[in-house]
Amino acid sequence: MHTAADHPHYYHAQDLPRFGEIGKDAPELAEKFFAWYNAVFAEGALTAREKSLIALAVAHAVQCPYCIDAYSGDCLQKGADTEQMTEALHVAAAIRGGASLVHGIQMRNHADRLGM
Repeated sequence: MHTAADHPHYYHAQDLPRFGEIGKDAPELAEKFFAWYNAVFAEGALTAREKSLIALAVAHAVQCPYCIDAYSGDCLQKGADTEQMTEALHVAAAIRGGASLVHGIQMRNHADRLGM
């Protein structure tokens, strides 16, 4: 049996390039996913750089270390600087924080229903 001591880190940076392996046991689904994924990140109404900044912000919001690594590098490669990247993640943090706070209304509504 493996213990936490056997794996000091849950995420391993060397696993990121292995992302394509997700299709090993479901190649048809992986093919569809990657076709859609690539279409999403193609130039369109938004530039590839803008999409990369959005992806970086979302990566921080969902707290995916693989995505943070991937889109930090992708943003830099597409011409974003660390000031823009930091601002993007602050936008994500503000939305995430605001979403937590606005749910306080639900808490108040529930307390009101309980008569407290």
